[in-house]
Amino acid sequence: MTGGGKAGGGKAGVGLRAVQKVSSTRGFAKVAPHLLPVLDRGVHRLTRGRLMLSGLLLPSLVLTAKGARSGRERRTPLACLPEDGGRSWLLVGTNYGRPGHPDWTANLRAHPDAVINWRGTDIPVTALLLAGEERAAAWRALVGLWPPYAVYQGRVEREIRVFRLVRK
Repeated sequence: MTGGGKAGGGKAGVGLRAVQKVSSTRGFAKVAPHLLPVLDRGVHRLTRGRLMLSGLLLPSLVLTAKGARSGRERRTPLACLPEDGGRSWLLVGTNYGRPGHPDWTANLRAHPDAVINWRGTDIPVTALLLAGEERAAAWRALVGLWPPYAVYQGRVEREIRVFRLVRK
């Protein structure tokens, strides 16, 4: 499902629903942040940006942004929702439904100019933290793409950050 749409019925749809159910569990939230980014970065590097394991389920990119405090470049594989024919991408800071915001969201707030690797191509972008109706519309689209995002929001008191990355 690298195209980013909802899965249809049949065996693929059943398998996808099973993955979504597992990814909504607290156990997954404990293990995934330590395992999935390492695997994604490794596969991304080996395939020269053409593939990430998470990209088999969701559209994915690698974000390179300056650290909020250190200023050093940080590479983070992330699921995304491409928009406008590849002119922008939505990112959602769920942190797998854990209490704190993920570090990459603080990095983008401090340094909104970043680079993404999208399907093997480096693209300079500017990050915009969404609010109000713009955030609400983006959130609906993101939950439509991956329903577990709503489960993650239900587990935390913070409002999950949503960013739009716009191609420079």
